[in-house]
Amino acid sequence: MLILSHKKLIVYRKSIELVTEIYRLTGSMPEDEKFGLTGQIRKSSVSVPSNIAEGASRKSEKDRKWFYQIARSSLVELDTQIILALNLGYLTSEQTENTGKMINEIFAILSKMV
Repeated sequence: MLILSHKKLIVYRKSIELVTEIYRLTGSMPEDEKFGLTGQIRKSSVSVPSNIAEGASRKSEKDRKWFYQIARSSLVELDTQIILALNLGYLTSEQTENTGKMINEIFAILSKMV
């Protein structure tokens, strides 16, 4: 495995932890949501570290910030999808408490980077 600059970023490592947590949480969601809300939640969570990594590889500051903004937007999308899962009774507020804290922390770090 390559040792690239994005792997040194705290926000990248925290976003990887978030994806791991999201996969754990969504594993308990109904099977009929596998290609619906569960898939959307997982996709938006994976988008966060993916865009951080892509941004870190860019040479210009403008390009880096663009990808960090996309990562931040994916966090907002993820937050919305978690609210939907809560409202539908697929997840509980206790289950998502830590996830919410992680989302807020990563969002704040990315905001400073932008």
